[in-house]
Amino acid sequence: MSPEHTLDLRGLVPAPVTPFTVDGAVDHAALASYGKWLAGFEGVKGLVCLGHAGEGTFLTQDEQVATIRTLVEAVAGTVPIIAGITGEGTAVAAEEAVRAVNAGASAGLVYPSHGWLRFGFQTGAPQDRYRAIFETSGLPLILFQYPDVTKASYDLATQLEIAAQPGVFATKNGVRNMRRWDTEIPVLRAEHPELQILSCHDEYLLHTMFDVDGLLVGYGGLAPEPLLELIAAGKARDYPAARAVHDRLLPVTKAVYHRGSHMEGTVALKLGLKARGVLPTATVRSPLIDLSAEAEEEIVLALKAAELL
Repeated sequence: MSPEHTLDLRGLVPAPVTPFTVDGAVDHAALASYGKWLAGFEGVKGLVCLGHAGEGTFLTQDEQVATIRTLVEAVAGTVPIIAGITGEGTAVAAEEAVRAVNAGASAGLVYPSHGWLRFGFQTGAPQDRYRAIFETSGLPLILFQYPDVTKASYDLATQLEIAAQPGVFATKNGVRNMRRWDTEIPVLRAEHPELQILSCHDEYLLHTMFDVDGLLVGYGGLAPEPLLELIAAGKARDYPAARAVHDRLLPVTKAVYHRGSHMEGTVALKLGLKARGVLPTATVRSPLIDLSAEAEEEIVLALKAAELL
């Protein structure tokens, strides 16, 4: 994209959870307060809603639109609101992007078609997906690299071609294979120096911190303060400082992300936000399931150890 139309996400971009009331409705008052809190930290460059951490695919279309609007109104232009674009079919995803634009989103984080997770993708199909979404909506787009263990993880050639397409200005990389990270990120940087590279390795932040422009992580919705410190240390190439933040956060990282399923991280994030007094409840939607009282206590103790309580 031309520089004047490119968002600057070089910093922390939290992916906030979606608060629900005790009866399961989207809690727009809590969402607005939460969004304002996150946007108030210097160094937060945007908020991403409707992704995995935000239970975006568990919301109706009307709820998705209303969630975007609530955040846009809450932050009042201080940071851009970025919408997860998750529809499986390309035309469906393009329509989703149009709704996001109309609701006030400034960019879109494009998820792979989820059938690819199981069956893989045909050569050229991801490029077509990004092309159609941008041509239909005009929404600036972020390339989303899925974990290497899935069949929806793009090979380097596909990443390079998507990054070269009109409308694509950043990549959220969560390949979770450090061999691929160490070999592919330098090529992406060399071939597309203007591409903003954002790590989403919530549980591998230290390793990835020195190669990126910033972080786009659900973790940022719970612990923005230490993650902003970590970004500063990474940009300063100060490994001891980065290691100190990593070690201070490790109990929280373990309590939130080293669980049986990465999906449990969303439940744990909500429990942590309730403990921090940011959200009034930790209600989740099915197919997510509440964690045990013992897990909640573990999260509280971890937050205390990290000096976040």
